[in-house]
Amino acid sequence: MAEVRDGLKYTKTEEWVKIENDIAMIGITDHAQEELSDIVAVEIKEIGTRIKRGESIATVDAVKAASDIYSPLSGEITEVNQNVVSSPELINHSPYDQGWLLKLKIENPNEISSLLEKEQYDERN
Repeated sequence: MAEVRDGLKYTKTEEWVKIENDIAMIGITDHAQEELSDIVAVEIKEIGTRIKRGESIATVDAVKAASDIYSPLSGEITEVNQNVVSSPELINHSPYDQGWLLKLKIENPNEISSLLEKEQYDERN
């Protein structure tokens, strides 16, 4: 069964968010990486890109399919995980630790309330 961690927020589209002050670290859930199977490439928008909640922030290519990753919050990309770009399989091995995708400076803190808590996410799966 897929791992779901405490202390994170989740989306209905299988992204996870770790919020520290006004920065959101974003990745895809363990369930999502299991569904995608072997991830072979990751393309992430550039640092400095302004994103609105719901817009595509990355594309993950797997053996089975390609999948867009959507931003759970509006803001500006401040950091991209270059390790995952050069070694996309990190998402399969460690989706919550080494396999995060990017960090976003949160523009609208009110959007955080639209994210799912662990219990709400668990109920869906």
